[in-house]
Amino acid sequence: MMRKHRHHEGGVALVVGLIMLVLITVMLLAALNIGTANFRAVSNMQFREEAISAANRAIEQVISSNFTAAPAAEQVVVDTDNDGDNDYTIDIAQPECVFFAQAFQAKPSSLGLPPAMTLAPTWNTTWDIQATVSNANVGGASVVVRAGVRALLSDAQKNAVCPT
Repeated sequence: MMRKHRHHEGGVALVVGLIMLVLITVMLLAALNIGTANFRAVSNMQFREEAISAANRAIEQVISSNFTAAPAAEQVVVDTDNDGDNDYTIDIAQPECVFFAQAFQAKPSSLGLPPAMTLAPTWNTTWDIQATVSNANVGGASVVVRAGVRALLSDAQKNAVCPT
């Protein structure tokens, strides 16, 4: 009678296959985590830029009003995508007159100025306006934007709003 020899591999191929499968799984998980982290970073940058844009829009709205007549803190809502929903709420701090200097001559090109301002002493005033966007509806971006603006005021207006 002939005897057949059986080879015992001991499952080495199975062990090597499992190790390779685990390594491939770890590499895929690492790639997924890196991709997710990059997506979050880009999303946060986008939300931050939108918040800065909303703050600048609110500052422009305040500057275009007669804010020097009675400077006060206010809240401005901005709809960045024009869908009818307010996307950001911006807190505008009370505009602050930080510097003033007498303007000795009114510019002849300033035709929109009332006659009292061209005859009486006028003042170049510099204002600091701060806008804060916090706890935005989208993304949670929080930013502070500061802007400086110059306004030409009459002597009476300057005395009423600028500290001496």
